[in-house]
Amino acid sequence: VPFNQSWAKDASVLVFVLSDTLSNNGTEDLPNWSHSFDAGAAWMALAVQAQAMGYYTHGMVGIDFDAARAELKLPERFRLEAAVAIGRMGAVENLPEGLREREIVSDRKPLAEIAVAGDFTAL
Repeated sequence: VPFNQSWAKDASVLVFVLSDTLSNNGTEDLPNWSHSFDAGAAWMALAVQAQAMGYYTHGMVGIDFDAARAELKLPERFRLEAAVAIGRMGAVENLPEGLREREIVSDRKPLAEIAVAGDFTAL
């Protein structure tokens, strides 16, 4: 199984987020430099729409990418970016013990901790 079953076993749907690494202008010889950016935007839109419809999403990159690629028979030009479990919120008590304590509301980091002005020497 190409994903961690403890996160996705009760999901109604498991979606694999893919990106096309080649240009979408009809030519196969040009790279698509925004493929990962586009996949991220698509995942965000999916998460927002799911929330609006009363569903929850959980994005995952801790999947066996090679096994998923083989199972999906994914051509080389496509990059497997992530998997997303979609479903209704379950009871915390149904989670494995190691995951229960992680189910808390967490504060966001202040902007000053995640963004800086200038080039990378500012980090």
